[in-house]
Amino acid sequence: MGGSILYNSILVFISIILIYMASYTSFDLFQLVKASEKNSRFLFLASTFSLGFGFWVMSFVILMANNIYATATYDIPIATLAMLLGICFAGMAFYSMLDKENNKHRIYVSSLFFSFSMLSVFVLGLYSIGNTVQAENIPTIIISFLLLFSGFSFSVKLSFYPKKNARIKQSIIRPLCSLIITCVCFVSHMILMYGMTPIEYDPTHYDDSFIVYVVLFITILILGGLIGTSTLIREKLAVNDINVRDMQHALDESSIVAFTDKNGMITYVNDKFVEISKYSRSELLGQNHRIINSGYHSPEFFKELWKTISSGNIWKGEIRNKAKDGSHYWVDTVIVPFMNKKGEPYQYVSIRRDVSEQKQDQLRIKEMVQEVSDIKFALDQSSIIAFTDKRGIISNVNDKFCRISGYTSEELIGQTHRIVNSGYHSATFFEDLWNTISNGNVWKGEIRNKAKNGSYYWVDTTIIPFMDKQNKPFKYLAIRNDITEKKRTEEILHRQDKLAAVGQLAAGIAHEIRNPLTSIKGYTEFLSMDEEVKDRQELFSIVLEEIERVNSIVEEFMMLSKPSVASLQKKEIIPIITNVLSVLDYQLRKSKVKTQLTFDDSESLVECDENKLKQVFLNFIKNAVEAMPNGGNLLIDVKSSNEIKVVIKDTGVGMTEEQLQKIGEPFFTTKNDGTGLGLLVSFKIIESLKGKVYIESEKNKGTSFHIAFPKTNDTLGK
Repeated sequence: MGGSILYNSILVFISIILIYMASYTSFDLFQLVKASEKNSRFLFLASTFSLGFGFWVMSFVILMANNIYATATYDIPIATLAMLLGICFAGMAFYSMLDKENNKHRIYVSSLFFSFSMLSVFVLGLYSIGNTVQAENIPTIIISFLLLFSGFSFSVKLSFYPKKNARIKQSIIRPLCSLIITCVCFVSHMILMYGMTPIEYDPTHYDDSFIVYVVLFITILILGGLIGTSTLIREKLAVNDINVRDMQHALDESSIVAFTDKNGMITYVNDKFVEISKYSRSELLGQNHRIINSGYHSPEFFKELWKTISSGNIWKGEIRNKAKDGSHYWVDTVIVPFMNKKGEPYQYVSIRRDVSEQKQDQLRIKEMVQEVSDIKFALDQSSIIAFTDKRGIISNVNDKFCRISGYTSEELIGQTHRIVNSGYHSATFFEDLWNTISNGNVWKGEIRNKAKNGSYYWVDTTIIPFMDKQNKPFKYLAIRNDITEKKRTEEILHRQDKLAAVGQLAAGIAHEIRNPLTSIKGYTEFLSMDEEVKDRQELFSIVLEEIERVNSIVEEFMMLSKPSVASLQKKEIIPIITNVLSVLDYQLRKSKVKTQLTFDDSESLVECDENKLKQVFLNFIKNAVEAMPNGGNLLIDVKSSNEIKVVIKDTGVGMTEEQLQKIGEPFFTTKNDGTGLGLLVSFKIIESLKGKVYIESEKNKGTSFHIAFPKTNDTLGK
C-alpha cells in the first residue's frame, strides 16, 4: 500500500517541537480557564486555537518534511477547512470539560473530540496535496484514531481529573501529558501517511521554498506568542494565588471557612470547620449544610437566607449548628456570593466566627435581666419603691409610691423626700438616718409621711446604699411598706388597754363613792327642808348641785366600767349625724364654725344604740368646735364600702405628738374645764359597737377623728 517515505529530519524535529508547544500551551491555558472566572472566555478561545492550530501546523510541516515539492500543489481551501475543523473539534473537546464534576463520561467525550480534531486535520491535509482515502486505507485510519483516542484519554484524565490521593505535581503532569500527546499525534500521522499511496510531484511547479519558510516562521511566532501569553498569565495568577493563599491562611487561622457551589454543595472546608463540627473533611465534602442543621431555626429563616444570597446579596446573621457528637454551637456568619458575568452566583463562601461563649454570656445576662425584672415586678407589686442619687434627689419611683403619696412621678422626680415630710420626726431623727446610709450601712425604721392631700401614712422603711469603686454611696434604694393600718391597730389596742385599766378603776371608784354620795345627798336634802334662812337654803342648793355633778361623773365612770348598750338596732348613720348637727346648730353659728357634711348614695346601716351613738358624735363635734375658738371649718365625711367610715375633721389648734399619745388616759384633757372622761366614754361606746377609731392631729393645723363601724346588710334583724 505504501512505499518508502523520506523525510527532512529538521522539519520533522520542528513539527514535533511545534505540537509539543501547542499541546502544552493549550492545556496550560485551559487549566487557567477552570481556575479563573474573569478571563475564562479569552483563555478558552486561546487554548482552543492553540491546540487546533498546532495540529494543523504539525500536519503541514510533516507534509513538507516528506516532500517539499508537495506544497506547490497545496489546495488552500481544503487546507483552511482542515485548520477550521481542527479548531472546532478542539473547542468542543475543551467545552465538554468545563464542568468541574469528575466523571468518565466527560473524559471520553473530550478525548473523542480531540481525536476527531487531529484526524480531520491529517486526512484533509493529505487531501489538500492530492492524496485520496481508498477502501484499503480504512484500517490505517482506524488504527490512527484508536491510538489518538487512547493517548488523549490518558492525558486528559491525568491532567484535569487526577485522583484525590494523587501526589504528582502539576509541574510534572503537564509536560508528561504534552509529551504523550506529541508522541501519539506524530505516530498516528506517520501511520496514516505510511498507508497512503505516495504521489510524485513535478519539481518544476515549485519555484521557491521561501514562502514555506515564511509560513513556518509565522507559525512558530504565533505559537511562541501563545506560550509567552500563557507564561505571563500564569505568573500574574501566581502572584494572585500568593495573595489568595495569604488571605486564605489568615481566614483559616481566624475563621471557620467553607466554599459551596451554586446548589449549596460543600466543595471546601478549612481545619477550623472540621474541628468545630467534629466531622472529617471527607464527610463534609459533597454534602450541604443540612449535615450540621440543629433544627433551631425555622424553614422560613433559611428561605430568607437563600433568597438573599441567590439574589447576589451578602447575608449576615447568627446560626446555631449541631456538631457530629450532638453538641450545639453558635456561629456569627457572613455568606458572600461569587457572581459570573451573567450576574448569577456560581459559588458561595461562608466565613464564620464561633460565638458560642458570647451567646452563653448573652443567655446568662438575659436570665439575670429577667431575674432582676421579676424581682422588680415583685417589689413593685408589694412595696413602695424609690431611687435617689447620692444627694437624695429622687430619680425613679414606682406606681405604689405615686398612689400612696398622691403625687405624680413627674412631681416626685427631681425632688427630695422633704416633699412627703410630715413634720412628725425630729431633725435628729433624719441626721441619724443620713449618717447611717452615707457610711454604707442599711437603715431600717418607721416613718410617718404626709400625702399631697394632707393625709398621713406610716411606712416601714429600708434604705439600701449602692457603693462605687471608692466604696462611697452613689445611689440609694428605699423599699417601703404601708403600715398605716398596723399603726392604727396598735393605737386602738393601746387605747383599749387604757380603757380596760380605766374601766377597772371606774368600777372601784363608782362603788366606793356612790354609796356615801347617796347618803350625803339624802342628809343634805333633809337638812335643807328644815332650813328657813334664805342664805343657807342657797348654800344647800349649791351643795346639792355639786352632789349631782359628782353623781354625773360617777355615772360616766359607771359607763366606762360597763356601757349600757344592750338594745341594738339597724340605723342609718346619716340621719343620726344630721340630728346632732341640728342640736348643736346654735353653738356652731355662735362659734363661727362652718360645717360641711359629705356622703355617697350607698346605704350606711350600722347596728347601734342610737342615743349612745349620738353621744359619740356629740362629744367629737363639741370637741372640734371648742378646738376652734376663733371659728373655722368642720368637715364630716361618710363613706360606705366594706365598712362605714366617718371622718370628723376640724381646722382648729390641733395637738402635739405628746398630747396625741396621751389621748385616752384618765382625766387627760386639753381644755381648762374638762374631765377627760368624754373621749374615754366615746371610745368605750365605739368599742362596744365593734368599731375602731384613730386620731390624726398636727399642731395649729387641726385634728381628724377617723371612725369605722362594721357595715350591716339590710336583711339583718333587730
